[in-house]
Amino acid sequence: MEGRGAQLHRAAPPAPPRTGALRHRRPHALNPASRGRTRPGAPLQNPDFELYDNVGRTADQIHAYHTRSATKADLHRWADRDTEAFRTRHPLPNEPFPAPDLSPYRTALDAAETPAEFSTTLNALLDAVGPFLNEVIDHLAATATWKGQNRGAEPESPPWLLRGAASSIASALAMATEADLKILRAHYDPPPDLDALLKQTRTTPATPPAPPGHQPGSGGPRR
Repeated sequence: MEGRGAQLHRAAPPAPPRTGALRHRRPHALNPASRGRTRPGAPLQNPDFELYDNVGRTADQIHAYHTRSATKADLHRWADRDTEAFRTRHPLPNEPFPAPDLSPYRTALDAAETPAEFSTTLNALLDAVGPFLNEVIDHLAATATWKGQNRGAEPESPPWLLRGAASSIASALAMATEADLKILRAHYDPPPDLDALLKQTRTTPATPPAPPGHQPGSGGPRR
């Protein structure tokens, strides 16, 4: 049974390359049957660049040439070609979400003088970005379960990495919240200085004994 790479090789010509992608497709990257025929490091017929000419090439392109593999741009270009019909049925935004204006938070942070003012600024930011980041966390966690691929997922596998990405964002929010609480606690409720308390106990004179008084059961004065 032929592999997916061979099917892609015989498909219709690909769409124009994405920004940053190589202008010419490498035969050894598109056709798995051609892999292994060339000694690693040996020049190829009409290669994208020669082994000794790395000027202007990205690290990804250089690595792909040495390993006879596809670049990240190749992979995305092929995926874009194969999902044209899907994207027509399920149109997705082409533009990224607008970047939030954080200048008020930066201005307030620069002006903060006390732990309370710092905490107010930090919490305002966390309250503003929290709902959006929580949606991203939930979506990444959902992508990890696509087609049940999360069952028995090995470390470094796609579902394992996606779950880790969701967990990292959640951990970042939790760490920022913990930092805020520690700053406030150090200011309003610092822990007692145990060394000072111990030193004070050692230097404080002992309480003198009570003066002797009438002892129970003793007789009256002798005559």
